[in-house]
Amino acid sequence: MASLLKEIYSKEFYEGFSTILIQHIPSFSKKEFLKRIFTKDFELKELKERMRHTTTVLHSFFPEDYAATTQLLGKIISSLRENDFGEDSLAFMILPDYIEVYGLEHYQHSVKALEQVTQFVSCEFAVRPFLLKYGEKMMQQMTKWSLHKNHKVRRLSSEGMRPKLPWAMAVPALKKDPLPVLALLENLKNDPSEWVRRSVANNLNDISKDHPQLVLNIAKKWKGIGKETDAIIKHGCRTLLKQGHAEILQYYGLDGGNIQLSNFKILTPKVKIGDALAFSFSIRNNNTTTQTVRLEYAIYYRKANGHLSKKVFKISEKPYGPGEQAEILRKQKFILITTRTFYAGKHEMSVIINGQEKITGEFLLV
Repeated sequence: MASLLKEIYSKEFYEGFSTILIQHIPSFSKKEFLKRIFTKDFELKELKERMRHTTTVLHSFFPEDYAATTQLLGKIISSLRENDFGEDSLAFMILPDYIEVYGLEHYQHSVKALEQVTQFVSCEFAVRPFLLKYGEKMMQQMTKWSLHKNHKVRRLSSEGMRPKLPWAMAVPALKKDPLPVLALLENLKNDPSEWVRRSVANNLNDISKDHPQLVLNIAKKWKGIGKETDAIIKHGCRTLLKQGHAEILQYYGLDGGNIQLSNFKILTPKVKIGDALAFSFSIRNNNTTTQTVRLEYAIYYRKANGHLSKKVFKISEKPYGPGEQAEILRKQKFILITTRTFYAGKHEMSVIINGQEKITGEFLLV
């Protein structure tokens, strides 16, 4: 994936970006800019390396005065918008990256710049070092942003405060004590933007991994406020649901006691890397009342050390009437991807009904 993504920093991108820079930097030289970008090792650089390299090159053309540079960023963004350069484009992560690298010692100017730049391209990664350095002061700013009129700034307040934001710098204080995060999320639980609400749900899901009871308390507190808030709770509790956490199963009325599983078959007991595992089974609701049934399966992937690592995948969640039954057929691909390495040998799988592992089986990955 990285080998494809890094191509967003192409000659065409830098050519186009140069036409914007030359409008606002009198001393700018397109020839010199491209020369500094395309070093001998440029092709070897991956996505983040190209981003940081571009940031460093920009620094050599931007004003020495950081306050003047933050004003320049605003002018550049205005021109990018006027010329239909992609708003929210991953390539322009160079702009928040510049604030992260060169603005850490300039708190006031950087906070204003982050607020402005995130309305063009998200700054959730760039705020992390500010949270580390300024602690409570920056957290108060994030809470203030949660009330901002612009939805992208409101999203930044949640996304930037996620305890386990993927690919981002860790902020240990957020993992240890997420109460300041929960206070901020209270301001966003009814947000009109689905983008913001999804961030709130992802934030809750992060918190649930270390502090499940806090998230369960939030679920009880927010229950019934509205369908959007109920959706936030459901998505925010997805890890607890996959873990079969007893209290969250009870919260959603997911009782698997009288759900019968039968005819379980692993249809491909030997799977080649690049192919798919196929399996099937039947379920029946033996209750005298309608029962919501959450169907999942777990793959126990073999690791390099021979141990097995469990990953849960959702099939469906829906009500089944009394006596209602269904035949389920599923496939799980073993296509090589950059985020997972497959190891040949015995693997296991299981079928999970309302959080309870009902049956397990084995297959061989070759």
